[in-house]
Amino acid sequence: MADSSTVPEHHPALRFFRQSASTVVSLIITFLGLLAVTFVIARIVPTDPVMAILGERATAEQIATERTKLGLDDPMWMQFGIYVNDVFHGDLGTSIRTREPVLKEVGHYFPATLELSTLGILIGIVIGVPAGVLSATKPGSLLDQAVRLIGLMGYSMPVFWLGLMGLLLFYGHLGWVGGPGRLDSTYDMMLDFKVPAVTHMILIDTALAGEWDMFRNAIFHIILPASILGYLSMAYISRMTRSFMLNELGQEYITTARVKGMPERRVVWVHAMRNVAVPLITVIALSYASLLEGAVLTETIFAWPGLGRYITDALMINDMPAVLGGTVVVGAVYIGINMVSDFLYRLADPRAR
Repeated sequence: MADSSTVPEHHPALRFFRQSASTVVSLIITFLGLLAVTFVIARIVPTDPVMAILGERATAEQIATERTKLGLDDPMWMQFGIYVNDVFHGDLGTSIRTREPVLKEVGHYFPATLELSTLGILIGIVIGVPAGVLSATKPGSLLDQAVRLIGLMGYSMPVFWLGLMGLLLFYGHLGWVGGPGRLDSTYDMMLDFKVPAVTHMILIDTALAGEWDMFRNAIFHIILPASILGYLSMAYISRMTRSFMLNELGQEYITTARVKGMPERRVVWVHAMRNVAVPLITVIALSYASLLEGAVLTETIFAWPGLGRYITDALMINDMPAVLGGTVVVGAVYIGINMVSDFLYRLADPRAR
């Protein structure tokens, strides 16, 4: 007789545990691969970290002491082990430029990138998904061609050109939006005194503090760079939504629903959209991750004090601990977003469970 206490092999709890364990192991391996890449980059760049820290006038004794302190005389495998241990304990090194812990500086700059990219992806979703759906319902129409043309332009035009033209037109000539930076200089000087840094995201912190004039000024400044990022993500999201929707509208269950007399709006936005939403989750997640890691040019053009600009400025002066630390954080965020999208994918599609 079989033991009743034995958990069946296909029990949902056991299957969930196996899937979760597999996901965690995969994430750890991916993150270790990221650390290995950044470690190799740090060793092959033509920059001596000891000389960058001590300067050109350091004595031989000071150089030897610093090399021992940094563990540069240890075997390579031991150096990598120390590096991995430090990262898992939250130590990303110390910035050569500021002598501050890189993790602390990243925590200061990353919320600005998160705020900008989140608003950008929301704009991309709100415009891109309906545009893709409407385009798919009327293939070959003027609307379809317009959506495809706008998406193609979003793929083709460089982001730095869009940023410069946007500043020239909407800020320089029309005055509809704010200029570079997160706030006007007047508000920027008052920020630290009047607004507690709860999240380091100006829109949220100013709203929590009840500083509505400063909140409106922050909206005035963020709307243009966020719209440019939103346009780039909208081009990708609308294209993929159109492709997914065209595929679903050709399925037999859609034909059956139409034959039964179901309203076209319900056929498209309920039945077809339910299946389109599953692969669309991955598309949106990847687009969001690309905004978080690829907003370097946008932040540079708009003098936006985010992580992309932080890494770029550090790269210009060979501050490799800051560059690599920022890269590790961006990679970790990318991995985290993929994990969340995988969870949402399983939640939306029972077949994936």
